[in-house]
Amino acid sequence: MNAVVILFPGSNRERDVANALRRAGGVAPKIVWHGETELPAGTDLVVLPGGFSYGDYLRCGAIAARSPIMDAVRAHAARGGLVLGICNGFQIAVEAGLLPGILTRNANLRFLCHAQHLRVERNDTPFTRRYAEGQTIEVCIAHGEGNYFADEETLKRLEGEGRVAFRYCDANGEVGGAANVNGSINDIAGVYSETFNVLGMMPHPENLVDAAVGGIDGAALFAGLAEAA
Repeated sequence: MNAVVILFPGSNRERDVANALRRAGGVAPKIVWHGETELPAGTDLVVLPGGFSYGDYLRCGAIAARSPIMDAVRAHAARGGLVLGICNGFQIAVEAGLLPGILTRNANLRFLCHAQHLRVERNDTPFTRRYAEGQTIEVCIAHGEGNYFADEETLKRLEGEGRVAFRYCDANGEVGGAANVNGSINDIAGVYSETFNVLGMMPHPENLVDAAVGGIDGAALFAGLAEAA
């Protein structure tokens, strides 16, 4: 698989993603600066990593979404290429028009950073093929503006088309209540594009790919991507 990680000013998870991809199948991703205008030839997967692009000024991801490289990322997605946006990368993907909805301030107006359970809503996508449908996994969150919202019509379409990727849940897989840590509508932690080749998610699967740092539930996502490509 030929993978690319886009580096924006303020990104801080690009090396974590690169490490997760290497562990998944020996993938050595290229780090591409946001000021470039083209992706390397043969790119299969583009990752928009977490961090604080442009210091989260204006709206999170709004400035980065207008970087020169994003035209190439949109073209890649339009051709069916895989795109993964994690945390700030999810915010960038939304601002760039790759995914619907918006990310707003957490309901408690506090930055959240801790382990978090998610429920896998389907396992027939390149991103979730290594999970079981309905499986509860544990990854991490680290965000202040991860409260996902979409208008009623968009939400109806997302739910009806099965485009919710993950929901916040407790250790038993139950959604709602205190398990929804940031107030996201319908407990949504991640969503797909119409063609399921773009995934945006607030939690960080790349942080839990090594048992030495607390768990490996995130590893399956990257292993599935390596297989799919």
